[in-house]
Amino acid sequence: MQKTMTPRLIPALIALAFSGTASAAGFQLLEQNASGLGNAYAGSAAVAENASTIFFNPAGMTQLQARELSVGGTLVKTNFEFNNNGSSTGLLTGDGGNGGSLGFIPNAYMSWALNRDWYVGLGIGAPFGLKTEYDNPWRGGAHSLSFDIKTINLNPSIAWRATEWMSLGLGVNIQKIDAKYEKLAGIGPVNIGPPLGVRNLHQATTTLDADDTAWGWNAGALFTLSPTTKLGVSYRSSVKYTLEGSLTTTGPDPVLNGATSSGAKAELKVPDTFVVSLTHALNERWEVLGDISWTGWSSIDKVDIIRTSGPLNGATALRLDTQFRDTWRVALGANYQLNEAVKLKFGIAYDQTPIKDAEHRLTSLPDNDRTWFSAGVQWRPSKTSVLDVGGAYLYVRDAAINNAGTSPVQGLVKGSYDDSAWIFGAQYSMAF
Repeated sequence: MQKTMTPRLIPALIALAFSGTASAAGFQLLEQNASGLGNAYAGSAAVAENASTIFFNPAGMTQLQARELSVGGTLVKTNFEFNNNGSSTGLLTGDGGNGGSLGFIPNAYMSWALNRDWYVGLGIGAPFGLKTEYDNPWRGGAHSLSFDIKTINLNPSIAWRATEWMSLGLGVNIQKIDAKYEKLAGIGPVNIGPPLGVRNLHQATTTLDADDTAWGWNAGALFTLSPTTKLGVSYRSSVKYTLEGSLTTTGPDPVLNGATSSGAKAELKVPDTFVVSLTHALNERWEVLGDISWTGWSSIDKVDIIRTSGPLNGATALRLDTQFRDTWRVALGANYQLNEAVKLKFGIAYDQTPIKDAEHRLTSLPDNDRTWFSAGVQWRPSKTSVLDVGGAYLYVRDAAINNAGTSPVQGLVKGSYDDSAWIFGAQYSMAF
């Protein structure tokens, strides 16, 4: 289960100083290894080529050697460039520069066999994440200036070889999230009524800091249909967070600062996912991979930030009207065994956005449908060690926005975003 964070959807990082930007649609992070990056993560629940299968399908541990370790990291560079076309934002001007960022997403996994048929393992990663940051001031400043979320996911797992052709796996996910969201209090001087009267909201910044720890689970099955064909199915549960922390207003007006600063909480239920994957070796050189995945984004219909102290205790400080929809992702990949030590990887994927229209597109998540173009190289210097490197370019459709927020003091942000992303990763895996 999980907990909510502040008004900025969920950007994720992995604690230990990991920072990540969303690369999959919404704020999902698929970069739980770099070995699958070259295939655009096609075949993710069926590949089981190193210990990172703990995240994608824990049943895959039965395909590994007695003890395996896999560590890696991924750099994600996102670009979110706003182009104004009819915004109405009071005294706020400017297009905010590039709201994207550079993030680093590390991961680590270890699996070991208890006997021939039973395996246990532990994975560390971050399934969700996003980071956006705009120049201050800009037209959408009363919607968001920045938001940043740090998460860490611990995933102890177990796998059982039930028969020679079927394995089953189960894992528990213990997740911690820290969120920080910043926005301008409003678009200009506003009469917000007694006892405050007219206040210059555009001169004040509101910051939400909140965190929570929650848990969920994942399970999978792996079927060896033939010596050349494997089918994998995998499910990850939703996680529900109740983030708690503080909502702080800073600026030149001490009356406004004191009246609108308080404790705060928010609830967020990140989506569950279901994946079906297939791998098939055509011959000694070529292998093809495929993936179909579903993500239950409709679990996030809205996010309410509620005050938990002060004169406005119990009031809704801000609502994010997301109205997310469930989405599908389809990926295809191919591997070519160049020689005994080197394998070339290729992949393409289409990833739907959970955002249903321009009216519900947030400045903190200016996402749209995207297409992945991926390639990678795997080098095996010995029978017990493997190095994977990969990269991907994500072409994202221009994202129209026509969002008036949920309060008149936020103003109307209208225009479009030029979005794109680059991803580069490396993974080292070894058996011992």
